[in-house]
Order: sequence, then C-alpha cells, then structure tokens
Amino acid sequence: MKTTLLMATTLDGKIGRNSSHFVDWTGKEDKKLFIKLTKDAGVIIMGSNTFDTITEPLPHRKNIVMTRNKSRKSYDKDLIFTDDTPENILKSLDAQGFKSVILIGGSQINSLFLKAGLINEIYLTIVPLLFGTGLSMFAQEFDTKLDLISTKQMPDGHILLRYKIE
Repeated sequence: MKTTLLMATTLDGKIGRNSSHFVDWTGKEDKKLFIKLTKDAGVIIMGSNTFDTITEPLPHRKNIVMTRNKSRKSYDKDLIFTDDTPENILKSLDAQGFKSVILIGGSQINSLFLKAGLINEIYLTIVPLLFGTGLSMFAQEFDTKLDLISTKQMPDGHILLRYKIE
C-alpha cells in the first residue's frame, strides 16, 4: 500500500494557525492537485480536527477519520471514524482493493504514520505566506531523510516539492 502525505505549508513551515484553521490560504493549482491526487487514490486519511475543519466527507473518495472519540459514528459508507492503528487501517484498505492512500493531516496523524514507517512519499506545496506561529507538519521530533523526486513552480509563487522517504 503506497501512502502519500499531501500537505501545504507556509514559508515558515506551518500547516495552519491552529487545529481549527481551514486551509483556505493555498492557491487554485494546489487545490486542483489535491482533488486529482485524492480522487486518483480513492481514499484519504485524516485526523478528527482536520475533518472538523472541512465539516463533511469529500465526495468520490473514502474518508477515513482517525479519532479517539468512540462516540463519533457515521452511516455514510464513505465516511469511517476509527481508533484503529495506522497499520491496521492500511491492511483493511488493502483488503478492500485500494492500492494507495493520501494522508492529509493533521500533525498528530502525520506523526503516527511517519513513526510507523508507513509514509512513502510527500507532496509539499510551499505557499508564500508567513504565519509566525501555528501547527507544524509533525507533532514529534524525527530524523527522517528524504530524496527529492521533483520540483515545480506553480502560479502565485507557490512551489511544489515531491519527496520519497529513504
């Protein structure tokens, strides 16, 4: 199962001002990339704070929301709330026929997957903004080496970086 982390950060490395900050600060090209990659994979994984900022399941994709809150339930077949481990989530998705997933945050969920060695690639859009303070891409300390696959200059001064995890 290929797991790709898809993130946008400010130039100072923030994925949001706080855990409830809606990502409305990226450009049109980044949003197009997000839609394409997530629809191509067919499944996205996120934390409950990330889900709460988007407020509803993204259409035409299975939405997996990791949460410790056992009272969160869904009757939508494309919205799953789970407290399962990253490994077990990926095993279940593999058994359902999925070949890849897109991880869309937040920092706690990103950290769980990276710590378990489950992220294969990172797509990172650098947005020319400075928040000064806010959420980092990860909530833990890591020493993970990356291999640059590609760079692309996007409109509005955005830069798309694509890395493979060594």
